[in-house]
Amino acid sequence: MADMSSEQKVTEQEWQQKLTPEQYRIAREKGTERAFTGKYWDHKEEGVYRCVCCGEELFGSDAKYASGSGWPSFYAPLRESHVETEEDRSLGMRRTEVLCANCDAHLGHVFSDGPEPTGLRYCINSASLDFDGSKKPQTESK
Repeated sequence: MADMSSEQKVTEQEWQQKLTPEQYRIAREKGTERAFTGKYWDHKEEGVYRCVCCGEELFGSDAKYASGSGWPSFYAPLRESHVETEEDRSLGMRRTEVLCANCDAHLGHVFSDGPEPTGLRYCINSASLDFDGSKKPQTESK
């Protein structure tokens, strides 16, 4: 995991240089990609999904499922401590935004219509993720 301590704050200009325009728009400006267009919405390989900004391990393929929403969906993060949530009242709706706990990147939203064992659906933008097929996922048990 990359450490984004306060001494190592990344500037917006540095984020713009590191990320593609689409990744920057979504991860740093809280955008979203259109349904069924992201590279991971129907991805089925085994491994770990990392934050595109800092490399933090966020979700495992063992918690990924086909929600039919058009975005990668997970019933739980790899570690609860790797993601944070906050209320999002944009677009005239009340939703729960999901952020990388390490670098504050916007990942997507979490909804309470997911499968067991959590009943949650972490609906995540592909552009906020990188995939690491060399790591075996071990999602924390609830």
